[in-house]
Amino acid sequence: MDIDMLFYEKEVWEQSYFRIAGVDEVGRGCLFGDVVAAAVILPEGLIIEGVDDSKKLTAKKRETLFELIMEQALAVGVGHVDSSRIDEINIKQASRLAMKKAVEGLGILPDYMLIDAEKIDLPLPQQAIIKGDANSQSIAAASIVAKVTRDRLCEGLWEDLYPDYGIAIHKGYATKLHRERIVTLGPTPMHRRSFLGRILAEQTTLF
Repeated sequence: MDIDMLFYEKEVWEQSYFRIAGVDEVGRGCLFGDVVAAAVILPEGLIIEGVDDSKKLTAKKRETLFELIMEQALAVGVGHVDSSRIDEINIKQASRLAMKKAVEGLGILPDYMLIDAEKIDLPLPQQAIIKGDANSQSIAAASIVAKVTRDRLCEGLWEDLYPDYGIAIHKGYATKLHRERIVTLGPTPMHRRSFLGRILAEQTTLF
């Protein structure tokens, strides 16, 4: 059965809200780097073929769709929250903050927000949708923008800063390679200390 990726958008358009921001984040489960969120407002009725949950798409397909979304969106905003702030306020609050920053970075004020399973601390009408990135084109578009933005940082700037950790390969997730590098080399300033308890405990038993 084909999912109508505009089901939620149509319900909202019918209530005369036309600037719908889809909002999602990536990097929540990573050990390293920022949590990155995106907010995307697409024109009413526009269908971008192939837009889906970014996790279901190949990197190449995400890149192609990213370019299409950037061309056709009315507005795109991106928000980052870094590892020290994540350690300070916890990952759930940091994800919400990144989403809020993304919406504030849109340049035009949305009149409604569709959010992937979260609530954003802004005085705007909003709806949290479970598995939103697989059920709403606006949220899926945001998931693609957030994922491509974060992956480019992993493969570029962050890889250049810490070339010995394999960031370009594992994107900061807790792969075997990544955990081994942390144990051998110790964490970088961009590692989330609050996520590293068990791995650093292994480190002390090794030496």
